[in-house]
Amino acid sequence: MSLSLTFHGAAECVTGFCARLSGEGFTLLIDCGMFQGSKTLKALNYDPFPFEVDAIDAVLLTHAHIDHSGMLPKLMRAGYKGPIYATAPTRALCEVMLADAGEIQESEVFHLNRRNQRRGRPLVEPVYTAKDAARTIELFEKVKLDEIVEIVPGVRARFWNAGHMLGATSIEVIVGPDEDAERILFSGDLGAGGQAYLPEPTGPTGVDHLVLESTYGDRERDLADTAERRRLLAEELRQAHAAGGPLLMPTFAVGRAQELLLDLLAVMESGEAPQGEIFLDSPLAIEATDVFLERGWNRDTEANPFSPLRHAPNLHYLMKPEESDQLEKVRDWHIILAGSGMCDAGRIRRHLKRLLWRSEVTVLITGFQAAGTLGRLLVDGKKLVRIQGDDFQVKARIRVLDVYSAHADAKGLVRWALERQPIKGQVFLAHGEPGALTGLAERLEQAGFPAARIAIPVLDETFELTRSEAHQVPGGPPRLQPGKAAALDWHNQRADLFARLNARIQEAPSEEARSRLLQALEAVLNEAGDFSEA
Repeated sequence: MSLSLTFHGAAECVTGFCARLSGEGFTLLIDCGMFQGSKTLKALNYDPFPFEVDAIDAVLLTHAHIDHSGMLPKLMRAGYKGPIYATAPTRALCEVMLADAGEIQESEVFHLNRRNQRRGRPLVEPVYTAKDAARTIELFEKVKLDEIVEIVPGVRARFWNAGHMLGATSIEVIVGPDEDAERILFSGDLGAGGQAYLPEPTGPTGVDHLVLESTYGDRERDLADTAERRRLLAEELRQAHAAGGPLLMPTFAVGRAQELLLDLLAVMESGEAPQGEIFLDSPLAIEATDVFLERGWNRDTEANPFSPLRHAPNLHYLMKPEESDQLEKVRDWHIILAGSGMCDAGRIRRHLKRLLWRSEVTVLITGFQAAGTLGRLLVDGKKLVRIQGDDFQVKARIRVLDVYSAHADAKGLVRWALERQPIKGQVFLAHGEPGALTGLAERLEQAGFPAARIAIPVLDETFELTRSEAHQVPGGPPRLQPGKAAALDWHNQRADLFARLNARIQEAPSEEARSRLLQALEAVLNEAGDFSEA
């Protein structure tokens, strides 16, 4: 049987995963994620889907993170009425996450349209609304781990524990009768393993083709168990306390926030770190915490590790915006966790604008930062950044603690892929930036995978699959040129130029020097001419 596999997202980048699998009489989507990162990449969220929505029979969802689930309401809005198969925790988390994403889009589009009206620019609509998200949840069909589910006649799926976050799975798609079935395994996001909060990632053996995530494909991390992770976190807290200002933690609301809260409470209770008030300033993270308290049972440890979050006297949940505003008045040592984790939306931007220019403040980054995001600029050491149109000097201590990643590193990815052997056909590397993709490809080759059977798809690239082979299919032009998905775009370049230009003008020693600088810039612009016919 010939199958067709197209990569509509997370190709040469980490966000927006969406794969379309088609065969005789059926078409499936595996995930339907939102692009995050540069403005050029995020603009794809507003474009029509690059496939016929009416042709989709079902969606198989690996997990709830927005870069995998975030475009499901847009799919429903475009006319999709079929089922969305996911685990019960994934459905519960999507119920709060997609609603939150819809509210954020409504709010940001409202403010953008106010600016567009002032500037005489056309108005835009949100990708979807909170009401769209609520209607989408009605399409979910709950599945159990390790059980085979019939998706459409002749096509079945089995969901395996991926160990990445609550409810996260790898999905095995089985096409055809048992004696001649073709099996394609989508890894989803794989967990690092060795943590008390999540089970070890699992999966089948003997698949025909494997689609493998590659987020950390070019690096290995020192494995840190819970005790070591808490030791490292306590050291960061001690240093932040000694610096004299608050500790600000940009935090992914689902999974990362809950794990950080547990460890913060633990190191304070043990005396390893100074006592202080902890503020979770994220309505989404608060609602997600309720889901973790209800469904966070770890069958490996036979316990719910998140139960300490139910009653902690120094932990404060801030739902209302005015509660967030009151943090400006807190003078004692304290810790603020706020989303988004990449600093590109949510309440974290308000806190960064308030605190980033103060040298006694510490900003602790604990998660992956995609290219083009504010978080990535801070990690890369930018000393001047632009937030919502304003320029800010970065004087705060920027610290990175990568032991909290919920993704397997290069060694873990290779080990998991080897455990899926024998793999008869192709290994497709997705969900990674270019360096991570090539780095993982090299490690897989060293582990014995033939180079000819490792592919790195570009956006919208299609492959025809047989039991043991994959062939590229010529298609139309991709929505982004190869190599551009994870690159800084002209929006990033403009913001950086404007920030540096404003700084140079302010630093000029006199009015005359400022005037000369502006005249020189104007001359360059005049020499550049009119690009309207270029």
